[in-house]
Amino acid sequence: MTFTTFIDADTHITEPADLWTSRVSKKWGDRVLHVKQDNEGVNAWFVGDDKVANAPSGVFAGWKGKFPSSPPSYEAAHPASFDVHERLKLMDETGVYAQVLYPNVAGFASQRFLQLGEPELMMECVRAWNDFQVDWISPAPERFVPNASVPFWDVDQAAAEIYRAKSIGHGGILFTGDPQSHGQPFLGDHHWDPIWNAAVETDMPIAFHVGSGDFNDGFTPERLRVDGHEITYARLSTQLFITNGFQLTDLLLSGVLARFPTLKFISVESGIGWVPFCLESADYHFLAADVRKARPEFDMMPSDYFRRQVYACYWFERIAPRKLIDDIGADNILFETDFPHPTCLYGNVQETIEDGLEGQPEEIRRKILWENSAKLYNIDIPEVMPAGLAAAAAAGGG
Repeated sequence: MTFTTFIDADTHITEPADLWTSRVSKKWGDRVLHVKQDNEGVNAWFVGDDKVANAPSGVFAGWKGKFPSSPPSYEAAHPASFDVHERLKLMDETGVYAQVLYPNVAGFASQRFLQLGEPELMMECVRAWNDFQVDWISPAPERFVPNASVPFWDVDQAAAEIYRAKSIGHGGILFTGDPQSHGQPFLGDHHWDPIWNAAVETDMPIAFHVGSGDFNDGFTPERLRVDGHEITYARLSTQLFITNGFQLTDLLLSGVLARFPTLKFISVESGIGWVPFCLESADYHFLAADVRKARPEFDMMPSDYFRRQVYACYWFERIAPRKLIDDIGADNILFETDFPHPTCLYGNVQETIEDGLEGQPEEIRRKILWENSAKLYNIDIPEVMPAGLAAAAAAGGG
């Protein structure tokens, strides 16, 4: 099997236990995200006395325990989840030249900070996370794309943070595709224009990561009592992909893409198999409702806006990359591993790439695995691969 190098469009940093306690003003005490033992002696993230997640969070790659158990300590977790030097080693072994980074316990759109309640503290926590990412990637910044979290609950501060984040090395913007679930205006509201303008002016794409809305109906006691953890996880994961379809439909029909023709969006960790139906349905009902008559700013079909300005990521799928690329658009697809989440690619990355892209011409493979991400995030593709990655490729992937 050929060893393929690629750009990984979605991975996660497992936040270290002292990320916020070491970077946020001491005056906030235990109101910041911090790690301590819960009543059962398990390390966990807390806000005040409220437990929000186990610590470390989101790490399942390499874990031998039975789901839903997870590593009980950072020492037991995969070191590449939180140690950048170990991450670089794993990237070399796996074939990854560059990774796009997302959070875990902070929430996939910074929504965790909403429960802090104090605007000044919320803003400090956002900045601390953004600064941490830049520090974390400092050993090899050319191989990472940090995504800037934004305080979307304050649109002016969010726009200012986008400009600041760009100035310190960020390459993308993390946003919610479902702002109304957080008590905010809908995507199409002009309320968000300062953020769209800032994204255009900084040339940074906006990510709608799955789980960026309010999905409190997920692991509820009622669900767990009826279905158990395993069924609940499988159901919720699939539903989240479809939820991103809702958000994409909202975006395509919001007018945002028509008003900001150079603005780019990515549907992250959502898969791609649902995209053709979403586009076909949006186009069909766009015409049936005679949208152009009511909204003349729409000078193209929804699917045309998608192909001009929107991307989607996949990892485990076989059917879509084999059969649906023409319907989605080869220029609009990115490949990811989702490391280190429960269903991430780990130990099977190269096999999954080959299985999904079997029979695809080299031009298509290169777009999906390299060129689309490089163009979107302004990643310079080196003529010579880093030594570790080159050695892994020569050895067939270790």
